[in-house]
Amino acid sequence: MKLSCILLLSLALGWAHSQGQGHPPGHAHPPGHAHPPGHAHPPGHEHPPGHVLPPGHGKQGLPPEFAHGHASHVPDRCKGLEMDAVAVNEEGIPYFFKGDHLFKGFHGHAELSNESFAELDDHHHLGHVDAAFRMHFEDSPNEHDRMFFFLDHKVFSYYKHKLEDGYPKDISEVFPGIPDHLDAAVECPKPECDEDSVIFFKGDDIYHYNVRTKAVEEKEFKSMPNCTSAFRFMEHYYCFHGHMFSKFDPKTGDVHGKYPKEARDYFMRCSKFSDDSDHVERERCSRVHLDAITSDDAGNIYAFRGHHFLRKFENDTLVSDTIENDFKELHSEVDAVFSYENHLYMIKDDHLFVYRVGEPHTHLDGYPKPVKEELGIEGPIDAAFVCEDHHIAHIIQGNHIYDVELKATPRTAGNKRPIALFKKVDAAMCGPGGVKVFVGNHYYHFNSTMLFVAGRALPEQHKVSLELFGCDH
Repeated sequence: MKLSCILLLSLALGWAHSQGQGHPPGHAHPPGHAHPPGHAHPPGHEHPPGHVLPPGHGKQGLPPEFAHGHASHVPDRCKGLEMDAVAVNEEGIPYFFKGDHLFKGFHGHAELSNESFAELDDHHHLGHVDAAFRMHFEDSPNEHDRMFFFLDHKVFSYYKHKLEDGYPKDISEVFPGIPDHLDAAVECPKPECDEDSVIFFKGDDIYHYNVRTKAVEEKEFKSMPNCTSAFRFMEHYYCFHGHMFSKFDPKTGDVHGKYPKEARDYFMRCSKFSDDSDHVERERCSRVHLDAITSDDAGNIYAFRGHHFLRKFENDTLVSDTIENDFKELHSEVDAVFSYENHLYMIKDDHLFVYRVGEPHTHLDGYPKPVKEELGIEGPIDAAFVCEDHHIAHIIQGNHIYDVELKATPRTAGNKRPIALFKKVDAAMCGPGGVKVFVGNHYYHFNSTMLFVAGRALPEQHKVSLELFGCDH
């Protein structure tokens, strides 16, 4: 029997054994457990961590991880992982790399890195990525908007997710003076650095690489731990070490404030957090986008994210709790919320839940009801809002907005029109000052619904964590 057949049979028997008496259901390896290269499901077809497919999936009746020549667990970021590399893509979405897997954004399951960057596997069997960053310097047109990945002694350059001609190349050829087997890398545009630069990390050694002159300056960052990954986000610099992170000054390496902090509290959306997690601090400073937001008749703001929500009272006091605790019929993760006549209308998938505002909030009898029945439109819905003293619910789906007259019977969604400025909106709310539209980590203010819908130029961009909730880091 050929060696390859023996190996395949051994793998199959090992897999079958794990279905019987190997690992109990739900078994997960501890954080930091190393795995050989593995397989994840394509986007939109994920299974929860630890899920094992029955025979018949993949080639020759084996699970896909064996059919594709991979055999690793899909990592779960909410268990506390040390990421290998972090980089922001062309659209500003963070990519977190762990082993041969990739997490896109702040929530969702992992997928194989080679599903997005196939050539990484073609040229180098992808067990990990050492470091990654996005080159985003306007004055360097040849490197602008490129994503660089470092694997051992090679560097890969991607433009719009396509490997550029001639790559991979030796790191020494593209970045002379920079060593192999890096730990982390991050871009640093001027004036945040003296010149457009890339900061490379290897153990205790820090290298500032001048993009224009290719000069390398070695620095010593005494107050900063060794980084296993690093990235620039919202004009701040973060060094990840284990599942903790520290914010640092890119010129000096100085770390100011109470660090390190738990990465899951700020860069991931998880249902559970450590016992010593400050829930208010986490929710006000999280970089994860909001799912929904509204304000009640008294001016109190409710902001929903994953399994939790943050309530900002009119006097700027902040409290946080789980959705399960205050809105137990919803459990978690709402799609859209709007306020009307001292009630919160909360949309989840195809259903509408209604709560009377109070202490506690009261769930109305007869709900949930289908969104189609109550608002005259099929779910799911991205965002919704009602402006003060009006009776129209503005419903956003994709890049279109509808109006629903709440006093009408039956209610219907009409006056459909396109939204010119945004392909997708995460959340929206309306108050005395106008409409706030939330996209990612930022929000935009419009003086009226009409200006929001008809606008052709983006207004000033505001940071959600800083300007709405007063987070100072």
